Amino acid sequence: MKNTIFTGAGVALVTPMNEDGSINFDKLKEIIDFQIENSTDAIIACGTTAESATMSHKEHEQVMKFIIDYVDKRVPVIAGTGSNETYFAADLSVYAEKCGADGLLIVTPYYNKTSQEGLIQHFNYIADRVNIPIILYNVPSRTGLNITPETYKVLSQHKNIVATKEASGNISQVARIKELCGDDLDIYSGNDDQIVPILSLGGKGVISVLSNVAPKVAHDICEEYFKGNVKKSADLQIEYLDLINNLFIEVNPTPVKEALNIMGFQVGECRLPLVKPTNEHCKIIEESLKKHGLTK
Repeated sequence: MKNTIFTGAGVALVTPMNEDGSINFDKLKEIIDFQIENSTDAIIACGTTAESATMSHKEHEQVMKFIIDYVDKRVPVIAGTGSNETYFAADLSVYAEKCGADGLLIVTPYYNKTSQEGLIQHFNYIADRVNIPIILYNVPSRTGLNITPETYKVLSQHKNIVATKEASGNISQVARIKELCGDDLDIYSGNDDQIVPILSLGGKGVISVLSNVAPKVAHDICEEYFKGNVKKSADLQIEYLDLINNLFIEVNPTPVKEALNIMGFQVGECRLPLVKPTNEHCKIIEESLKKHGLTK
């Protein structure tokens, strides 16, 4: 059995932007404090929700280091260091380790993609060059590439590959991963609407978009389940299902940044090519926030 990086709800943190599109580090402090004060179990820096795809190499390094330093071990920080270029991802992973990251989140190669054997070589190459735990990130809807359960089985034999963020949406696949990998691979839900189903298959929690606006709720869904209050956990997930769904009413992270702006956090808009949700969708997001008492 490998050591678990965290249990519960880790936030896939947004990156606040100034009006000119630069990164707003003062606001980043504010939303980190909000997360920790409201029971978030881990902070994921520079993931998909953070708009890492539109960050320069320098910005990526700056944001990772800033978050690691500011969090200062209050909760685990997992740094997103994935890329479709293996050697770049390895270099970024080494840098994150030097900065003090507690773990790494590494997405499957996108656009150029690869074979399952290519995935094995890609992830093992990176894992061989660091000494901190790695969470694989499987999100076929964005990358066009799925990690099969059989590939997970091979990858789980590496001492540094300890978990996966499963965002395939395929519960049958998650069950098969658990069957093949057992305690060699922790599983986190990559979808907020599947937290309880994945916990029921032995999952350790969720890497959550919902946590940006409702960290205590996402934490409590997991916490109640772990306490044995399965119905309470499931009821809470169902209660917030409208908000969970509306945070994906357009491509992530445009709805969640709009939600945070409505809540008064002023995190700015997304960088192009992502744009503000339509007026109709903004109203729907606001209605969900009001329903759950999340507007100031």
